[in-house]
Amino acid sequence: MSNTIEVFKCLSDKSRLNILNLLIKKPMYVELISKSLTLAASTVSFHLKKLEKAGLVRSEKDQYYTMYFVNESVFNQKLIELILVENKDSINQEKRQDEYHQKVIDAFFNNNIVKQMPVQRKKRIIVLKEIAKAFTTSREYSEAEVNEIILRYHDDYCFVRREFIMEKLFTREDGIYQKLDYEE
Repeated sequence: MSNTIEVFKCLSDKSRLNILNLLIKKPMYVELISKSLTLAASTVSFHLKKLEKAGLVRSEKDQYYTMYFVNESVFNQKLIELILVENKDSINQEKRQDEYHQKVIDAFFNNNIVKQMPVQRKKRIIVLKEIAKAFTTSREYSEAEVNEIILRYHDDYCFVRREFIMEKLFTREDGIYQKLDYEE
C-alpha cells in the first residue's frame, strides 16, 4: 500500500506527469528530458528519483548516460488492482486497534463490571460498545429492560442509557430502545 501511495503522490505533480509523457513516447536520459521540458537537470533528476522509487520508471546505464524507461507493467494495471493490493499496514493497524481495545476493556472492567466510566470519549465509547454487546440489534427494549441489562455492568444506568443515545449506539422513540447496527 505504501507503494500505491507513492504512485499517487508522483502522479499528482505536473512536472512528473510531463516527464512520464515524454518517457511513454521513448526512453530518454536526464539532459534530453531537461531540454525538452526546459527544466534544470537537477530538477529532472530529483523527479526521476521519485518516479523510480514509486516504480513508475526504471533506469539502465548506457555508456555515459543513464536511460530512463516507463515501467509499463505499472501503467498496464487497472486502477482497482493498484488500490486493492494486500495492505500490511492496515493489518498492523487493525492489530494495534484490537490491542488498544482490549487494553481499555482490561483497564475499565473487573469481572464484567465497569469499575469506572472513562472520561476520555474514545475509551468511553469502547466501554459503551462492550456493554451494548448484551443487546440484540433487531429487538426493541423497554426502558426497564434496558436499565436491567445495564445494571449488570454499571450502577448508573441513566448515564449509560443517555450515552447510548448520544453516541448513536441506540435509538429511543416513545420509551422504546433499539440497538443500532454499527461496526464493533
